[in-house]
Amino acid sequence: MEIREAREALKLYFGYDQFRPMQEQIISEVLQKNDVVVLMPTGGGKSICFQVPAVVMPGVCVVISPLIALMKDQVDALLENGVPAAYMNSSLTAEQQYTIENQCLANQLKLLYVSPEKLLSAGFLSFLKRLNISLFAIDEAHCISAWGHDFRPEYTQLKALKQQFPQVPVIALTATADRLTKKDIQEQLYLRNPKVFISSFDRPNINLTVKPGRDRFNKITEFLERHRGQPGIIYCLSRKATEAMASKLKANGFKATFYHAGMPAPQRAKAQEEFLRDNVQVVCATIAFGMGIDKSNVRWVIHYNLPKNIESYYQEIGRAGRDGAVADALLFYSYADVMNMRSMLTENETKKEQTELQLVKLERMQQFAEAAACRRRILLQYFGESMEQDCGNCDICRNPPTTFDGTLIVQKALSAIARTQEQVNMGLLVDVLRGSRNSQVLEAGYDKIKTYGAGRDTSVMDWQRYLHQMLNSGLVELAYDQNYTLKLTEHSRKVLFENQKVELVKFEESKAQETEVVKARPKRELVKDALFERLRVLRKSIADAHNVPPYVVFTDSTLQEMAAEKPTNRIAMLAISGVGSQKYERYGHDFITEIMNFMTEEQSKGTKLKGATHLVTLEALQKGLSPDEIAMQRNLNPVTVYSHMATLYEQGYAIDISKYVTKDEYTIIAKAIEKLGTESKLKDLFELLGEKYEYFKIRLSVAIYKKRSNW
Repeated sequence: MEIREAREALKLYFGYDQFRPMQEQIISEVLQKNDVVVLMPTGGGKSICFQVPAVVMPGVCVVISPLIALMKDQVDALLENGVPAAYMNSSLTAEQQYTIENQCLANQLKLLYVSPEKLLSAGFLSFLKRLNISLFAIDEAHCISAWGHDFRPEYTQLKALKQQFPQVPVIALTATADRLTKKDIQEQLYLRNPKVFISSFDRPNINLTVKPGRDRFNKITEFLERHRGQPGIIYCLSRKATEAMASKLKANGFKATFYHAGMPAPQRAKAQEEFLRDNVQVVCATIAFGMGIDKSNVRWVIHYNLPKNIESYYQEIGRAGRDGAVADALLFYSYADVMNMRSMLTENETKKEQTELQLVKLERMQQFAEAAACRRRILLQYFGESMEQDCGNCDICRNPPTTFDGTLIVQKALSAIARTQEQVNMGLLVDVLRGSRNSQVLEAGYDKIKTYGAGRDTSVMDWQRYLHQMLNSGLVELAYDQNYTLKLTEHSRKVLFENQKVELVKFEESKAQETEVVKARPKRELVKDALFERLRVLRKSIADAHNVPPYVVFTDSTLQEMAAEKPTNRIAMLAISGVGSQKYERYGHDFITEIMNFMTEEQSKGTKLKGATHLVTLEALQKGLSPDEIAMQRNLNPVTVYSHMATLYEQGYAIDISKYVTKDEYTIIAKAIEKLGTESKLKDLFELLGEKYEYFKIRLSVAIYKKRSNW
């Protein structure tokens, strides 16, 4: 099996001219029937790594996926691309499953999606043995490892695949796996000398921002105002919070819904479908939502609360910008979130080792939120990848925090910890420093110590921020087993008794962020945005008519490229990334017509547009000028003007071609076109016709032939 066939399939079915980094090497290994492990970030193109081989290899690829909704989503997208695919899970009736089984036996499918439970159910492995299986693809493979952040015991039984089908290659894919998890995937699945591919975890299109947890709702509404119409997800910690948030957003005029595991299945399915189809802009959800969607045009993700680990955070923000277009990730952080999460983890009846692991991972997440250095570098380092320079696309890089000599502030805090015998937690320490007279302070006699009230001039929020920095830098330790009381360290004693200097970061929200001064944008950018919105509306109407989510028709990045390039013919449209032959046949003409209409409208307003030269010709024709007159007026070759006329005719404009090509001439020229094809060079047609017909007549005849006109 040659990689050339894979490249052809990539363009034909998926509309891409070339593979992303590593995809071609991965596919090459699969085509050689070798086992492969793929670590690639969400949105990095994992699906292509098994979908393309499935198309070109004989037989059916069996995809093991943990979520029913994701299966449906991917199968819908494959069918739209012209790839025969199906899924089997508990949502289907016995009759539907029987039909799919017969399709498999008749070699009518290229991909079959199943859940782990279905795969391991009675008799299913026996059924698979009756098929010609080309490949097993195991999605979300990190679920197999107890070291992973989303361990699922049923995944450990997938080793049966190599035992039952030793000759069938296996590709295991995940978006999040550390060193231990990666090793576990290989061992648990009994993979044979697998080639391991680790793609860069960098998602440079996602803008990373962390904001303090106060006044969250107002900050969210301000954010949504700046992202009007752009779909996104707000992750909340509790089910109740998702419902409350959705209700408040709707009251403020936003199209929002909520999603959590406590909802009845039909209600969950409806909420998800509304979001997938762009009928609502915002879904407020617990972490139960997200893994089950393949929606490529999510433009932003907001975390209302701190996630429990970096893996979850990274996976969840990765649901934004899967199409490669610009996306935003906003995280709200407060120390109270950390305490709530700690309580949830310690109260959960899991093994002690698992709890300890989860607490360590939570601590790493907290450090990320409190960081004063490039956030992307911290993320990449967590996954074992280094970055030579700051990313320039996170809040820290855009607004580097200023530092100041914080020695006196730190000494006040350390002194108060020492004088309270290291028996206070963070909240009580702040009360002591600010001179609070609440019952806890008074009953313990902390109002009598020397440092009581020594920090009155510093706000509660600033004290919390400074204490977080002290924790991160090792100036104090948190005794988790002693009600989270603060303890002194060797480092703190040097500051307290040897007057060692300490630099603190002064956290201030940037004035630019608060005022959001919007610079005037160039006219061409405004026009591009206007066309993009027109194309989005068209995409939505087509998607509704075809009963599929809009991004299945075309991704946002594909529409953005259309808006920038303004393709007005078949060749130009097929050059757009994401437009394959199948989709061009389905939707190409509608989008070209919309682009042409938009350009005509803008042309009438006097807007100069790239690629609008044929519309100038249209305007001249409508004024009654002949092709020769237009050519002379515009200093063009007459053949170019006729080419404009042909393009306009192909797109449905009322161009009277009968003046320039007779029926008899067209009949003869059409035979040559039928022989060489509509995409052949005019010169080849000219020579085949014995050089009897002028080039412009041939070009106009091609336009008529393409339209299959009754002219």
